[in-house]
Amino acid sequence: MSVPLADLMSDDPAPTDWEGRPVDCSRCENQSHGNARCAIGHACVQDRYALRIDRFFRWNPRVADEWLRHPYFEVRAIAARFASVFRLVSLVEDPDETVRMSVAMRVPHRVLLRMVMDPHREVRIRVAQRLAPPALLALCDDEDYYVRVLVARRIPPAFLPRMARDPEREVRLAVAQRLEPASLSSLADDDEIAVRRVVAERAPAGLLASMARDPAWEVRWEVARRAPERVAEQLAQDEEDEVRLAARERLVELRSTTPKQDR
Repeated sequence: MSVPLADLMSDDPAPTDWEGRPVDCSRCENQSHGNARCAIGHACVQDRYALRIDRFFRWNPRVADEWLRHPYFEVRAIAARFASVFRLVSLVEDPDETVRMSVAMRVPHRVLLRMVMDPHREVRIRVAQRLAPPALLALCDDEDYYVRVLVARRIPPAFLPRMARDPEREVRLAVAQRLEPASLSSLADDDEIAVRRVVAERAPAGLLASMARDPAWEVRWEVARRAPERVAEQLAQDEEDEVRLAARERLVELRSTTPKQDR
């Protein structure tokens, strides 16, 4: 197939197969069968360069199933993006994680469940991105912190309390952003200021009162911005200028919008 000259005049590496030999079209089964379009140096299933392999399958998605057993992992991984999902089950335990990553992005949920214990974090990350939220419980205690972050962002809220004491700050931040307000007290004394700030942004009035004594002025500032009147009056005398200013602005807001008897 002819290819525009501009596409061939590039800085791409010379056509070399996955074993480091010059690409030989005469030995390619695609050429011998004549069942797909290709162009050496641009779109070639025998090339070791992933972009050229990808172009080949974009031109010829219907033949992807035929290349799922190729010895070169890039061919298997890219073919898996185009192949029938019914053929991907055989690659769930492929020896290369790049292939399994492609598989995890496409297989049905019932097959995806088999991949929650994959040894490679990048595969489990993709599993966590796609797995139905109730099934994410299987990854709540994953050894990789980012997998747990994804779980905390997607798991049903009812299951979030079990992750509130996760050792990783980013996981607890994700929990604090989604936890039911009535359950936020479990994170009100978190070691990390960033987590306590998120709690203060969402906490109910009763919890705000206790958080007004937080040792970090950043947390007290968040409390002051949402505080009920009595708490705002307390923080209007805070030792930190920013906290006092926020509390006084809150008092002005409350007193200008709320009848005196309802404060």
